[in-house]
Amino acid sequence: MSGDHGHPVAVDAALSVLARHPALKLVLVGDEPTLLRALAERKAAPYERLAVQHASEVVEMHEQPSKALRGKRDSSMRVAINLVKEGRAQAAVSAGNTGALMAMARFVLKTLPGIDRPAIISAIPSIYGHTHMLDLGANAECNAEQLFQFAVMGAALATAVHGIASPKVGLLNIGEEEIKGNETIKQAAALLQGSSIDYIGFVEGDGIFLDDVDVVVCDGFVGNVALKTGEGVAKMIRRFMQEEFTRNWLHRLAAVAAYPALSGLGKRIDPRRYNGASFLGLQGTVIKSHGSADAVAFANAIEVAITEVEKDVPARISTLLQASLASRPQPPQAAAQG
Repeated sequence: MSGDHGHPVAVDAALSVLARHPALKLVLVGDEPTLLRALAERKAAPYERLAVQHASEVVEMHEQPSKALRGKRDSSMRVAINLVKEGRAQAAVSAGNTGALMAMARFVLKTLPGIDRPAIISAIPSIYGHTHMLDLGANAECNAEQLFQFAVMGAALATAVHGIASPKVGLLNIGEEEIKGNETIKQAAALLQGSSIDYIGFVEGDGIFLDDVDVVVCDGFVGNVALKTGEGVAKMIRRFMQEEFTRNWLHRLAAVAAYPALSGLGKRIDPRRYNGASFLGLQGTVIKSHGSADAVAFANAIEVAITEVEKDVPARISTLLQASLASRPQPPQAAAQG
């Protein structure tokens, strides 16, 4: 019910994904009369694979997460997460307030054993196809152990979803040299070097898009800035290209000739293809769609949820975490006194 464009996006996306997945069942959570009207307008009355669950409240995009958590227990967001907790759904997808969604998901579903904090992860386009980066905004400050946990979660996702047997994991840093970075980054590197994770070292900002790396790990403050910077650069390039190809008749003629290449480029960097950020580390699957997503982008977020349910990502994380902790060298025991 929230997001920048409200329920029409979710309804259109739901119908399109249902048409592609004959075994899929979806529950639209929100104001029941509103949702039923939207379905009637599209001549798609609820049937056996599409249900409507009423929720009387909506978390606004500007609301404080703590206020939403305490005061809106019948919001569409909270009800959707409750369905996962109760086993009536296997995943929840929302385009709403990120902070509120994380707070509610963590409160209701709890974190996996051994995970301190959930993290937000998403695919990022790169010259090798894509990489995954986390955290993208859930945790502004992290210690070395939490960065290690993020690396494990990212590696588990890459293996489960993309079939990468041994994902290459890097730590985002201000340089590739071992002497670069703050103490937290250096300590996280030491933990990863002593684990079963295929740790390849530090990755600089441009390496997110240019290096052969499957998972890039950072705290949520840095990750969110890097993500928004990349999105801004992509939009700027698109804008510059449009301006140049419409500058005069000669440029417009060149644009016609270059259309196939430009169309292919547009599809490769289309942010809608990468919509759907996962909240990793929870005892359940929660996917965050971009607030400004259209129906195509929201449908992709639903597709991400389907894949993670099919691959049982939370279980994969738990298994890899235990194996990684077991492979880390244990600190020396203090000598007995007396």
